[in-house]
Amino acid sequence: MEGLLGAGMGKGPALAILLAGPALPLPNMLVIRTVLGTQKTIVYCSLVVVMATLSGYLYGQLM
Repeated sequence: MEGLLGAGMGKGPALAILLAGPALPLPNMLVIRTVLGTQKTIVYCSLVVVMATLSGYLYGQLM
């Protein structure tokens, strides 16, 4: 992340990557799908992406 910030990436998008990255690797999604089912997994992944994007956008606007 330090390299991306040094290359000119904004703090908002960096925060969004840091929030969504650990929550959405493929092995995690497969385990969540096994436990919760496909439909709930899609909702979970969608919410993670939307909330990380909104958080990054708001942080970028405020900072």
